[in-house]
Amino acid sequence: MTFPITSIALIIAALSSGLLAGVYFAFSTFVMQSLARLPVDQGIAAMQSINVTIVRSPFIVVFMLAAALSVFIAAMAIVYWRGGVSVMMLAGAALYIVASFLSTIVFNVPLNDALDKVDGHTAEAAQLWTTYLSDWMQWNHVRTVASLLAACAFVRALF
Repeated sequence: MTFPITSIALIIAALSSGLLAGVYFAFSTFVMQSLARLPVDQGIAAMQSINVTIVRSPFIVVFMLAAALSVFIAAMAIVYWRGGVSVMMLAGAALYIVASFLSTIVFNVPLNDALDKVDGHTAEAAQLWTTYLSDWMQWNHVRTVASLLAACAFVRALF
């Protein structure tokens, strides 16, 4: 059994992580493939627009909330150790913080920043776009799976 505040945190973290996994899944399965089918300058322009819009959208609130809750959940798991429940809490927190949150900051955001500086009509843009699509998607797959597994671990900790 968990404390009520911890249970609430686990529920919100599970929902947030699951919601983010869905967003990342959409990008992995059809958004990025659709952008790759566009002419280079249009694909780059569309992704640049997405990158500006996403940081001003509710996505960023959910992204940050899941990270904050993961830190809280990890602390509660350690302070009030309860064996398997705490292991699931720590697993969910670690998956989200390391493989979703930090991988976004360390890998996806720098790729987005580099893309933001490119004029899509240049020869270098075509090469950058090809590399961007490949590298960005690899890390997006990581955060998709990590967010989904974090959600599962948070739910498992509840039961």
